[in-house]
Amino acid sequence: MSGEVPGGKSRARRILRGPRPETVPTLVSRAAAIVGVLDIAAGVFPRFRHSRMHAIAEVLPGSFGPFAAALSLSAGVLLLLLAHGLRRRKRRAWRAAVALLPAGAAAQFAYRHSIVGVLIAVALLVPLLRHRDQFAALPDPRSRWRALTNFVLMSAGSLVLGLVIVSVHPHRTIGDPSLADRLTHVVYGLFGFEGPVDYSGNTSWTVAFSLGALGWITAVTTIYLAFRPEHPAARLTEQDEAQLRALLEKHGRRDSLGHFALRRDKAVVFSPSGKAAVTYRVVSGVMLASGDPIGDVEAWPGAIERFMDEAKAHSWTPAVMGCSETGGEVWTRETGLDALELGDEAVVDVADFSLAGRAMRNVRQMVKRIERAGYETRVRRIRDLSDGELERIRRAADDWRGTDTERGFSMALGRVGDAADGDCLIATAHKQDDQPGEYGDLKAILHFVPWGKDGVSLDLMRRDRSADPGMNELLIAAALQAAPKFGITRVSLNFAMFRSALARGEKIGAGPVLRAWRGLLVFLSRWFQIESLYKFNAKFQPRWEPRFVVYRNSGDLPRIGFAAMQAEGFVNLALPLPRFLRRRRAAAERPCAHAMAEGDVRAA
Repeated sequence: MSGEVPGGKSRARRILRGPRPETVPTLVSRAAAIVGVLDIAAGVFPRFRHSRMHAIAEVLPGSFGPFAAALSLSAGVLLLLLAHGLRRRKRRAWRAAVALLPAGAAAQFAYRHSIVGVLIAVALLVPLLRHRDQFAALPDPRSRWRALTNFVLMSAGSLVLGLVIVSVHPHRTIGDPSLADRLTHVVYGLFGFEGPVDYSGNTSWTVAFSLGALGWITAVTTIYLAFRPEHPAARLTEQDEAQLRALLEKHGRRDSLGHFALRRDKAVVFSPSGKAAVTYRVVSGVMLASGDPIGDVEAWPGAIERFMDEAKAHSWTPAVMGCSETGGEVWTRETGLDALELGDEAVVDVADFSLAGRAMRNVRQMVKRIERAGYETRVRRIRDLSDGELERIRRAADDWRGTDTERGFSMALGRVGDAADGDCLIATAHKQDDQPGEYGDLKAILHFVPWGKDGVSLDLMRRDRSADPGMNELLIAAALQAAPKFGITRVSLNFAMFRSALARGEKIGAGPVLRAWRGLLVFLSRWFQIESLYKFNAKFQPRWEPRFVVYRNSGDLPRIGFAAMQAEGFVNLALPLPRFLRRRRAAAERPCAHAMAEGDVRAA
């Protein structure tokens, strides 16, 4: 990139080099987790605290022991749940912790007469109050799925902890109840009923109130998550999309991933001038951008600053997936973040492409063999398709996806045939059969999105599983050969992760570390298409453009990687809808048929 981006280094220091707010919240969150464990132990284990006062209190009429045990257990569990929110500086977690700590301290003293337990709670409460200004992060985007997830996890945790509560009173248990009896007692107790296990003395009440407290926590937290005001995951508004399209019209040639910013499950922040934008999605507390900022490079710093301000306001972890070398330079210069090479994008210059020559022998033979089998190809703009054919292609792309989970985020548009995407290019393979299937003679689909005026970028690859192998090679070759009549001079193909490591590791003279790294990548390719995508791309003799991940510190990389896998659809923590409901929702929302096919993906 020529020239200096305005305001670079001074703005970088202003964004990230101020006082780091993570230190106190991190220490407080760890302390909250420890206090929570102590509260749980005080409520569960009868001999956790020995004292003469406790022995006297147990035999006094109207003892508060069972109630205090349940309160201590409840406060401990809730503090454990709040620890993560405190670490991320969430204001609501701070309020809840400030309310819970006195309750936990009171329970410690009333049930165990533990001065130490009270002092620990007070020692945590003091820094919470003193540093309350550091706990100001806004809530995350959320959905009703959180309530179901909470119910499942809390129910499982309550069963395990309840089994411990039932089993830690061996000397007061009447008889020898089996494991099934204990589990039954736990389940009954969570709902507030008496189970088959009985105890001598007041232990029955203590166990009953403790199990009831666990059931109460599970119910209350689930109800709260289900009925709290929803902050849904952000979507592009019509105005946002129109503004992004205007920026792409002027500056879309700069980045092959620019058009993917129009995914409607992304949010966007614009520079103060409105001449640049960064699109993102929040996944597991990671604010995940993809590709380079959209728009005028001179306005990128303003959009990046808005992005970082938004991350700070919500205490999200900022990260960028798949930015170019130029984008990586601007991001690191403007924010002080670090960049790591993630892989390479395969770009084919149409003028240099030919099926002739020894290097293209395998592709040429594959294409000729499929053409002799009776397949033909068609390459058209989306706007040139009839409504009937477009609908058939949509349904085929959905059914041929290969996985229940729709994949794609950074290099997938997430829809096919939208009225606003008329410039998208689609290549289809056809073969006449004696018994046509549901989609007639349609056998395979490749979908490309615009890359400026003279380029396209591969979006999705889908094929009928009964079609002959080699459909992707056939359609890529057809698209490249048809490109000149559409004014297309360059085509971006798949993204190959860690391509340089794979390429260098197999060369003569590669060192033991590089060979070991390549061996690990080859091993991981059994589950993730790392080596296969690299070799597939290499067939078309592309030039390789490096792509980078931008991150705050190395400790964030595992979290960013996990969030990226969730965003791309390789990890799905939500319960999937049945297929017939997914089809109904897709038909209603239209975008449908998304992203990547298993076996034919743009990014792995």
